[in-house]
Amino acid sequence: MSTIKEYVAARKAVIAEEIKARPRAPRLSILQVNDNPASNAYVNGKMRDAKELGVEATLLSFPTTISEEELLSEIRRLNDDESVDGIIVQLPLPRHIQEEAVKWTVDPKKDVDGFHPCTTFEPCTPKGIVEYLSSVGFPFVGKNAVVLGRSNIVGKPMAKMLLARSCNVTVLHSKTSEEDKAFYLAHADLIVVAIGKMHYLDSRFTYKKDAIIVDVGINRGEDGKLHGDALPGLPVALQTPVPGGVGLLTRLALMENVMEASKK
Repeated sequence: MSTIKEYVAARKAVIAEEIKARPRAPRLSILQVNDNPASNAYVNGKMRDAKELGVEATLLSFPTTISEEELLSEIRRLNDDESVDGIIVQLPLPRHIQEEAVKWTVDPKKDVDGFHPCTTFEPCTPKGIVEYLSSVGFPFVGKNAVVLGRSNIVGKPMAKMLLARSCNVTVLHSKTSEEDKAFYLAHADLIVVAIGKMHYLDSRFTYKKDAIIVDVGINRGEDGKLHGDALPGLPVALQTPVPGGVGLLTRLALMENVMEASKK
């Protein structure tokens, strides 16, 4: 069974060769309206991936004082620019800019983040997770999948994609009792945790020995290091690491979406 780093490296090699054989490189525009350290890290990672694969990525940085209409106008300009294949707007946004307005403005054909209600692309984090699980042979059909968290970026689309693959899906959240969480986790073949609580999954819960835990959480501990939502080393068949896990899968899925957008 390949590690995530090995899997991502192998997929990147294939994508790079495909891009090299194309008449022109795919073009991605990244809009950033914050100076958030986590966002800076994500954007830098995306720019590195693009350079490595031969994608022409442009970063457009705006002051946090930009008005909502000015930002939407910039997005519309990129929508109309036929040389741009993909557009992403890095979250979070300043409070005076409505996230929904931004999502609705990006052209669905260029929405490589997969956030527009009419998008033709799957959201990057769930897409990356599902494709990795397929690569390691997870059977999906009839398996019990638990999604911890119900965000619009991870939890909800993750549950939808697992349902589409005929899993029995249970979504647990802040209003679910601890007793019910313990029950569903104990019977889960797959657990996807994305709640932003460091080491929430720990030894107080029991797990199936052949279960898979996919850890989407990124939390900075008192030691200054990044930690996931699951305590490392839980007694399961496979647990994705943090860092070096789902973040790599998300960025890979983004580059795959950009490549698809350039075909269209």
